[in-house]
Amino acid sequence: MTTHRPTYTTLITPAQLAALGDAQLAIIDCRHDLARPAWGAGAYREGHIPGALFASLDSDLSGPVDPGSGRHPLPAPQVLQASFGRWGIGEDVQVIAYDERQGSIAARLWWLLRFYGHRAVAVLDGGLAAWRAAGLPLSSEAVGRPQRIFNGHPEPQRVLGVDELQEGLRRGSVLLIDARTADRFAGRNETLDPVAGHVPGARNHPFTSNLDPQGRWLPAARLRELWRASLGDTPPSAVVSMCGSGVTACHNLLALEIAGMPGARLYAGSWSEWIRDPARPVTRD
Repeated sequence: MTTHRPTYTTLITPAQLAALGDAQLAIIDCRHDLARPAWGAGAYREGHIPGALFASLDSDLSGPVDPGSGRHPLPAPQVLQASFGRWGIGEDVQVIAYDERQGSIAARLWWLLRFYGHRAVAVLDGGLAAWRAAGLPLSSEAVGRPQRIFNGHPEPQRVLGVDELQEGLRRGSVLLIDARTADRFAGRNETLDPVAGHVPGARNHPFTSNLDPQGRWLPAARLRELWRASLGDTPPSAVVSMCGSGVTACHNLLALEIAGMPGARLYAGSWSEWIRDPARPVTRD
């Protein structure tokens, strides 16, 4: 009798991951610190989930920065497809992404794979901190996976550019949700970008509000309650998620998926792209 492996498309617990033990499994360590860009790779070398490969936010999950882009532009399709193939990701492979705790970087990889049509991808709930707390093993061994050809292609309906966003805001056809902290949204305590504030008309839903104090995701029912309060009568299909550079915005998109409210899009350039053009308006509270 054939035993079918469950498919995880949003979250997976440490116990569930430990129980998989499946060769058709790609575990990707996405740890990153914006203030210390080299920290993630060093932390991976010191200890990671056995079998995990490392993905750099700056060089693997983002493309090169140019004068008009945000801090973490989307990689070119052929580059990202090659990375997925190098990590051994094929259509029948379950992908598990994790970071240190909150899932903010892991959610970027989750969204990128969904953007390319790969549904079997989940974020480790509570990250490596939860894995350690469960008493599960770490490894410092360098690992590799057999390369595959990744055949997925971008689904343009999941993302929009700055011009389309401006037109949607002008017409009132989109609701922009900003995942940054409340103080950065208000224009206070801005340490990452040269201009403080937010896009006029945007609403603030900090990505950390999707989590409990231990960095675990809130239950789906609670997420649904919080998101309905943020969106009001706006359907998810009219929602656009942004943040500082298009990374933690993916955390909110994952939260909406968990809450059973799919269909929102990503403004990938986010605040760091918006402020590149001084003609674009800025609001401070």
